[in-house]
Amino acid sequence: MKYTKVTFEISPCNELHREIVTAELGTLPFDSFIDLDNGLEAFIPTESYQSEELSTLFIFQNPLFSISYNAEEMPDVNWNEEWEKNYFKPLVIADKCVIRAPFHTEYPASEYEIIIEPKMAFGTGNHETTSLVMEHILQMDVEGHNVLDMGCGTGILGILTAMRGAHEVTAIDIDEWPWESTLENAQLNNIINLKAYQGDASLLVDQQFDTILANIHKNVLINDMATYNKVLKTGGSIVFSGFYTEDKEDIKAKAESLGLTDAGFITRNNWVAYRFTK
Repeated sequence: MKYTKVTFEISPCNELHREIVTAELGTLPFDSFIDLDNGLEAFIPTESYQSEELSTLFIFQNPLFSISYNAEEMPDVNWNEEWEKNYFKPLVIADKCVIRAPFHTEYPASEYEIIIEPKMAFGTGNHETTSLVMEHILQMDVEGHNVLDMGCGTGILGILTAMRGAHEVTAIDIDEWPWESTLENAQLNNIINLKAYQGDASLLVDQQFDTILANIHKNVLINDMATYNKVLKTGGSIVFSGFYTEDKEDIKAKAESLGLTDAGFITRNNWVAYRFTK
């Protein structure tokens, strides 16, 4: 798949302003981001890039900062080599799980070892939302559970639950390449009880799940939460992530309006992973 790199210059540039820009870009098919001193780089499949659609985003009218950008189509390169040289290093989560690429030869021993084929770094665990949900999973008992991984990306969350004894994992993502990536990574990790589908919450009809993981944009979480609740078994758990600390109360209010019970949250760098039970 060919990618377009869009380089954003933000003035003044700080962590909060980068996060605001990243969150709004997440409403478009941008699937990975790299922080720069003066802004950030964002990557989007070339076939999905539309400059006219990008220019309508509120970030260009945000009174907190000014922003400019330029776009360039990336050449065909071996992304494994690029990430090996520059970005994707083995990552340890909660001293229990190591995430590495197939090309890594040196990495710490860990209770769980997940191999991820990097696709522009999305879903490698380096983003706080992914690592925070993984921390929840490592604290939860998912033995024998039917698990739903919504917005599965590379499938890393569902793969971890399978390693921790989940009975069956259903992974869903709206885009084609995460669906393909999840199937590839499940095979890399010898996970045979994971099924991946391309689509959205409309695929959830008759299923019932013990555990649901939903690492998606806040607006999608709120819009689809009632559907998640319908397919969550009584006594089950659901973990939401993909939103900021300032959005935490909105997520909590929606969840509690559906009868879900607050079971605690983890935060890091203004990102949240929030668990509820039914």
